[in-house]
Amino acid sequence: MPPEAWSLRKPAALVKLLALAPGHRLRRDQVMDALWPDLDPRAAGANLRKALHAARRSLGAESGAQLIVSAGDLLCLPSDGLGVDVADYWSLVASARRNREVRTYVAAIETYRDGLLPEDVYEDWAVAPRDELRLDRSAALEELAGLLEARGDLNGAARTVQRLVAEEPLREDAHAWLMRLYALAGRRDEARRQYARLCELLHAELGTEPRPETQRQFAEINAGQISEPDLTADLWERVGDLRVQSGDHVGAVEAFERALAVCSEPAANGRIHRKCASAWLLRHLPDGAEPHLAAAEELAPVPAEFGRLVCLRANLAWERGDIAAARRLAEQAHDLARTDGDADDVAMALETLAFISHVQGGWRQGLQVQMEGLAHPAQGVRIARLCDFNHCLGQYQLYGDGFADDVEEYARRTLAVAERADAVPAQAFAWCMLGESLLLRARWEEAAACLERSCDLYAPLGSRSVALPWIRRAELAACEGDHDGAASYLKRATAIATVTPMARHAWARLHGTAALAALERGEPEGAIRAVRATQAAAARHGACLTCSALLNPVGAQVLAQVGDREGAHALASAAAQLADSFESSAWSAMAESTAASAALADGDRLLARERFQSAAALYRKAGHTFWETRTLAQMDAAGAPSGS
Repeated sequence: MPPEAWSLRKPAALVKLLALAPGHRLRRDQVMDALWPDLDPRAAGANLRKALHAARRSLGAESGAQLIVSAGDLLCLPSDGLGVDVADYWSLVASARRNREVRTYVAAIETYRDGLLPEDVYEDWAVAPRDELRLDRSAALEELAGLLEARGDLNGAARTVQRLVAEEPLREDAHAWLMRLYALAGRRDEARRQYARLCELLHAELGTEPRPETQRQFAEINAGQISEPDLTADLWERVGDLRVQSGDHVGAVEAFERALAVCSEPAANGRIHRKCASAWLLRHLPDGAEPHLAAAEELAPVPAEFGRLVCLRANLAWERGDIAAARRLAEQAHDLARTDGDADDVAMALETLAFISHVQGGWRQGLQVQMEGLAHPAQGVRIARLCDFNHCLGQYQLYGDGFADDVEEYARRTLAVAERADAVPAQAFAWCMLGESLLLRARWEEAAACLERSCDLYAPLGSRSVALPWIRRAELAACEGDHDGAASYLKRATAIATVTPMARHAWARLHGTAALAALERGEPEGAIRAVRATQAAAARHGACLTCSALLNPVGAQVLAQVGDREGAHALASAAAQLADSFESSAWSAMAESTAASAALADGDRLLARERFQSAAALYRKAGHTFWETRTLAQMDAAGAPSGS
C-alpha cells in the first residue's frame, strides 16, 4: 500500500517489521521491544493492540485480519501470495551465488534500488536490517565485478566497481581495483584520474595518502607494467587463475585452453599447460589432464617448474588409484622443491604427501615426518597454509570411529615430537588438536587452556595465521554460555579468515560456529545470517564438505524454526552425503540430527523425535557429551505428536 494510506506510523511499522522478519513472524514481545523499547510491558502491550487494530483497519476490515494473523504469542503474515521485495532480493542473490549467473546478480542488485525503507531512516528498528542489506548488496556488487572480470568483461567489471566507489567513496581497495581494471582495458588516463581522485578524497576527508601498495600499483600503471588487453593469452591465463580461485574448475579449463590457442612463447605455453592439467585434476578427470601434463613436460621446463610437474604427476597417479607411484612422485617433488623451488612448492608437495598418507591410513606418521618442514616459521603464510590443510585432514581423526578414541594421546605425542624438532607451527597445530579433542568431550577448562596456547603460538605467523583455534575457542564459549567471549573469538577468527589462503576451510567452520553461537544466545536471526553468509563464502572461495559439517545440524535447526523446508532439507542432504562418505558415528549423528530438524520443518514430530533419539545415541557412542545432551533437549522440545 502507498504510504499515504496509513494515518499512523506505528501500524505501518508493525507490518514492515513482520515483512522483514524470518518467516514473516515475530513474538509479541519482540514487536513491543522494537517499537516501544522504553515502555513497561503493560503499556507496550496496549500500544501493540491499538497498532494491530489500526493496521488491520488500514488494510481493510476483512483482508486485514487475514493478512496479520495471531497464532498464540506469534503475529504472522501469511507466506502464500505475499510479495516482499527484500525477500525477493535474498532469493535472487542466493540463486546468483549458487549458479554464478551475471543476469541474476544484476536482477538482485537492481531489486535493492534505493535501499531499505528510506522513509524510516531514523527508526531504530530498521537500522540492523538496513545495514545487513546494504552490506550484502555491496558484497554482491563485488562478486558480480569479480565474475565479470573472470569472464574477461573488463569494462563491465569496471562499471560495477564504479558503483562501489560511488557508494563508498573512501573505500581505497575499490579505487585500486577500478584503477587496475581501467589499465587492463587500455584506459590508462582514466586509471591515472582515478588515482588523483583517490588522493584528493583521502587528503580532504582523512588527512592521509594512499597505502603503499596502492602507490606501487599506480607506479606500475605509469610504467606500463599492467598487461594490455590485446595480450589475450596473458589475460585468459589471469581469468583461469581467478576461476580456479573461485572454484569454477570447468571455466578455468576453458580459460586456459583459450590462452593456449593464442600463446606462442614456449615458457608461458608450458606454464599454462601445467595450470590446465591442474584444473582438470581439480575436476577429478585425469584423462583430461594427461595431454596437458605431457605437453608441459616436453617443453623442457626449468628445474623448479619440473618439480611442480612431478607434483602434478603424483596427483594424477593418485586419481588413477596408483597410490605407490603417487607417494614416490610426491617424495620426488618434495626433494625437487627443497632444492630448486620456492616455499609454495615445498608446501604444495607436503600437502600432497599428507593427503596420500591420509588415503593410505598413515596420516599420523606422515605428519610427524613433516615436522622438520614445519620448523621454519620464516616461511610464514606457506607454513600457515600447510597447517590449515593438516587441520582439515585432522577432522577425520577427531570424528572418525577408528581414530577418535586415541586422538588425545596422538596429539600429545605429536606435541612432544614438535617440541624436540623446535617446530613452533607444529606445536601450535598439536595444541589445537589436543584442545579440539578435549572440547568434543566437554572437558572445558583443559580445552580452553590448550586452544589458548595454540593461538599464542600461531600469532607470530602474522595476519595470515590459522583461524581454527580461535573458531574452536568461540565454539567452547558458546557451549558454556559465554556469549561475549564467543563474539570476541569469532571477530578475531574473521580477521584471519579474511586473508587466509585456505579460505574455503576457514569460512565454512567460522559460519557454522557463528550459527551455533547465535542459537545458544537465543538469536535465530543471527543463525540465519550465518547460513546465508556461508552460501556467499562458498560462492567466493569454494566449500569443504568436512569443514562445513557443523553448519548442517545447527543451520537446519534454525531453518526449521522459521519454516524453511527447502533450506532444511538441503542441509540434511549435505549432512547425509558426508555421513555416507566416511564411517563415523559423529558425522552420522550430525546427519541424523539434521534430518530430524528437516522432519520438524515438515511438521512430522514423530519422525523428528525418532531421529533426534538416534542422533543422541550416536553422539554418545562418539563420546561427544555436549552434543548428546543438546540433541536430547531438542528431542524433548519437539514434543509429542498430535493425537498421542
